Amino acid sequence: MNFYRAITLWYLNNKRDLPWRNTTNPYLIWLSEIMLQQTRVAQGLPYFNRFVEAFPTVFDLAQADEEQVLKLWQGLGYYSRARNMHKTAQIVAFEHNGIFPSNYIDLLKLKGIGAYTAAAIASFSYNESVPVVDGNVFRVLSRYLGMETDISSSLAKKEFTAAANELMGTSDAALFNQSIMEFGALQCVPKNPNCEQCVLNSSCYALQYKRVHELPLKTKKTKVTNRYFNYLIVEDPSQATLLRKRTEKGIWHNLYEFPVIETDREESVEMVLETIASEFASLDIQSVVVYDEKIQHKLSHQLLSLRFFNVKTNTNISDGLPISSIHNYPFPIVLIKFIEKHLN
Repeated sequence: MNFYRAITLWYLNNKRDLPWRNTTNPYLIWLSEIMLQQTRVAQGLPYFNRFVEAFPTVFDLAQADEEQVLKLWQGLGYYSRARNMHKTAQIVAFEHNGIFPSNYIDLLKLKGIGAYTAAAIASFSYNESVPVVDGNVFRVLSRYLGMETDISSSLAKKEFTAAANELMGTSDAALFNQSIMEFGALQCVPKNPNCEQCVLNSSCYALQYKRVHELPLKTKKTKVTNRYFNYLIVEDPSQATLLRKRTEKGIWHNLYEFPVIETDREESVEMVLETIASEFASLDIQSVVVYDEKIQHKLSHQLLSLRFFNVKTNTNISDGLPISSIHNYPFPIVLIKFIEKHLN
């Protein structure tokens, strides 16, 4: 079977109508690729539309405040993508006169653009003959060709790129890349793919040898760190509260949060209350109430356990912000959900 012909015909008959597929504008393609990293299309599409409306050109994005960018990104996760995207926009706008590099090698030099994103822009915008290899492509190739290289290994990207390059040949790179990625997203899905209706079923290694659910191979496991955050919702007589910006490196960099007491394990409420009394000794604390709910929030390498304490004080907070105004600041999504539930 001709893999290229089969998969591109399938794509032309089954592809989703997505806005970034109707353009060769590298800015729009770049935006979509950054947003869709670790993100489902259904989740990323509204963000893409909002960003294009707010920042129709790379110059508009470059000139925006970082807080504005993070606020629009709020809820999409992996906020380093947004910060790198903003910095890259400034480099393209101010150092390259708004023109994205037109080839894979030069695209790799931009901040936040790795092999996958560079290949996507190079092929979709400039039709450079370079294959795109993402999780969907790993899955399709490993099953179809019977490739048993661990996709978490250092060899995987090189071997799968070579395999994709051979299947693509000298044909239309943009069409091939869109086709194989869409095929992995809609047809050759991770769990329970409909192999009976697959256009590649007559020559698929995994189907022939009943290994569909075994491939691709991935043995590397992510070590998860547990962290415990005790957030303090401070309220003074004028309904002002305290916020802080996370300027340290790590999760939620440059996003806002409430004052937090982080502990190595889940401490008793009494211990947290003692810490509050000690660290906020300058406040005349009227009462401290623990919110009933406990929240667990899973990140790629961390499991966060969150508790919230309402701290009412008789002291006016000189550097406080009106509680009604905190919606204007970019927060992590887990705090946004708390705010919407309790502080509206």
